[in-house]
Amino acid sequence: MGIKVFMVSFMFTTILLSVLYLPTKLSIPITRFNPMATLNIVHPSNRTYPVTFAYLISASKGDIIKLKRTLHALYHPGNQYLIHLDYEAPASEHKQIAEFVSNHPVFSLVGNVYIVGKPNLVTYRGPTMLATTLHAMSMLLRCCKWDWFINLSASDYPLVTQDDLIHAFSGLPKDLNFIQHSSQLGWKLNKRGKPIIIDPGLYSRNKSEIWWVIKQRTLPTAFKLYSGSAWTVISRSFAEYSIVGWDNLPRTLLLYYTNFVSSPEGYFQTLICNSVDYKNTTVNHDLHYITWDTPPKQHPRSLGLKDYRRMVQSSRPFARKFKRNDPVLDKIDRELLKRRHGKFTYGGWCAENGKKQRACSSLQGENYGVLKPGAGSRRLKSLLTKIASARSFGKRQCRP
Repeated sequence: MGIKVFMVSFMFTTILLSVLYLPTKLSIPITRFNPMATLNIVHPSNRTYPVTFAYLISASKGDIIKLKRTLHALYHPGNQYLIHLDYEAPASEHKQIAEFVSNHPVFSLVGNVYIVGKPNLVTYRGPTMLATTLHAMSMLLRCCKWDWFINLSASDYPLVTQDDLIHAFSGLPKDLNFIQHSSQLGWKLNKRGKPIIIDPGLYSRNKSEIWWVIKQRTLPTAFKLYSGSAWTVISRSFAEYSIVGWDNLPRTLLLYYTNFVSSPEGYFQTLICNSVDYKNTTVNHDLHYITWDTPPKQHPRSLGLKDYRRMVQSSRPFARKFKRNDPVLDKIDRELLKRRHGKFTYGGWCAENGKKQRACSSLQGENYGVLKPGAGSRRLKSLLTKIASARSFGKRQCRP
């Protein structure tokens, strides 16, 4: 009798939880508009892409023009794109980007461009930027299938086509994480590791500078600090670990870095290098071409035409930062991306059979899954082979 009562009670509880929980979960919107659930394209060959990427593109007030251009240059129907426009941006800019995405014929057809409906207030050098990245990861993990997560800003720009990127990454193990890191912190130990800061952006709707606490803390002994670039290419597996880690390290470090200066330059580095499961998956590179100001190299210099040759020779797939509509972007579009003004970067997905190569403007459904890599893929493959080779891979991984 007791078993029957238990079974009836268990079944009733299960049904009740299903009724209460599932509608709640499914009603939580992740975008300002309703994205297409599936790709509305007929491709009889059922081709798929060997690897795909999920992009977070962050933008601030006044970045709309740069954001649109960067999105056009990065777009590919096989990837996923999430736009975060800082809460500080005026309502008119939020409305403008929402209408741009929802009314775009290709974005509407494919349904792979999303907007964070409740954006965060991002403070310079504060943990709110890290919170935005983790927020984006969780949204993209929930909604979409992809292999690597890439965080960029509206001031970044690609140096290869997405066909080049997909083709070059298709030969790599999918557990690799491109996170530039070092345990030799130098001046950062005293300027970053010991100070305690408070970011008002965590609890206030009004943007202000971070607050510095007078008393400092000692360096941690439970884990070792690492630092590096805020720009990363993270595997889906490590992204899942960062969000729903099966041990408590991700949460412990998140609490620690809440009061850390420039936490995006240390959180993922410290997390992966202190994780037994993931420290051997790190490639010590951020895949960005960046030139810095005079020491201590705190601010990237704006790139121009004089930097073009070195950018190409670096073989890196991304570069930053660029001023709005700088002439070097036109040169990159013309010579590297085969992209025309207001159009997409060239790729197999929009190539018309029997016609001369030109910039993309619309999706050719029968070409979904087709790649047309070029010289950019060869350059990038060469770089990836070098930095992920057995000779340099282990020697530069999370060295103490």
